Amino acid sequence: MLNVQGKWALITGASRGVGRETARFMAQQGCNLILHSRDVKHTASLEEEIRSMGVQTYSISAELGNHEEVTAMLDAIEVQGTQVDIVFNNAAVQIAYRTDFWNTPVEDFEASFRINFISVVTICNRLIPGMLERGFGRVINTTSGIINEPEQAGYAASKAALDKFTKDLSSRLEGTNVILSLTDPGWCRTDLGGPQAPNAVDSVIPGIAIGAFVNDGRSGRFFHAQNFVGMDLEEAVTKAEAQEAQRYVI
Repeated sequence: MLNVQGKWALITGASRGVGRETARFMAQQGCNLILHSRDVKHTASLEEEIRSMGVQTYSISAELGNHEEVTAMLDAIEVQGTQVDIVFNNAAVQIAYRTDFWNTPVEDFEASFRINFISVVTICNRLIPGMLERGFGRVINTTSGIINEPEQAGYAASKAALDKFTKDLSSRLEGTNVILSLTDPGWCRTDLGGPQAPNAVDSVIPGIAIGAFVNDGRSGRFFHAQNFVGMDLEEAVTKAEAQEAQRYVI
């Protein structure tokens, strides 16, 4: 199991929900954190909490639907001189539930793809080459288990694109010490998931973070956080490393 103490992780959507839980958990493991939100004020209290754990942290902001802001965020991290070792691409938006799905506005697809897919691609394409040069990196992209719901077509399609991108890219990382994984927190009671969701947000720990700790050089696996509920981190990593990647078959 990988020791992340002293490494730097970027967490998008860190101000609340799954991102906030992930940040707390990683800080408990001794990992330094870059906390992303749309406004640095949103992560101010989390910064204080994390610093009290004895790790370093700072906040950055970007509207992920704006490509220029995503690029500026990555520029700012570079200016700070931070070597990003781990990335949790957690942030996402679920635009609307369209009961009249035949008339889903094109804007649903445009916004979903900009935030849920294109921003992740931009982050990966910027940060993974440096990881490969340094010989270490972990990237965890957050997908969704939503299926057979055309009412959420924009959101679901953007996550399907993310799945394809992640699995295709992972095929180029075999034999390196850069591991690219997918995770799904499950349906949780967050601002995005809503109050009717069956799972508490803290149920995502430790499963949501497994991709940062696997240490066997294998990319392209999917880790469903709810499959690791009740496990300690070492047990969860052992279970995760026993999984095989489900490659696309042509």
